[in-house]
Amino acid sequence: MESEEAEYGGPMMGDASMKIRDLEEKQRILKDRLLLIGQNLIETKEKTNSDILEIKKNIEIINQNMERLIAFLETASSEFPKFAKKEDLEILSKQAKMFQPLKLK
Repeated sequence: MESEEAEYGGPMMGDASMKIRDLEEKQRILKDRLLLIGQNLIETKEKTNSDILEIKKNIEIINQNMERLIAFLETASSEFPKFAKKEDLEILSKQAKMFQPLKLK
């Protein structure tokens, strides 16, 4: 047994070899984690870009609808002065009642 220890560097060499394997395993795990983080980052970036594009499209649709609504309101408000006022309708109604030759009071 002693000759084996001398051949492989003794118990100290075995501990160093184990430590090296542990470090290599930790390095491999860190590398795998880093790859996963990078992949998640790329997927998140792509999803975010897709979401931003969808939001931009929705904003454009909203802006078009707002422009149409503003145009409609401007058209409608320009027509309001052409409508008869309530007071004018009441006067016309009274005049129509006074001038009904077929109705006897």
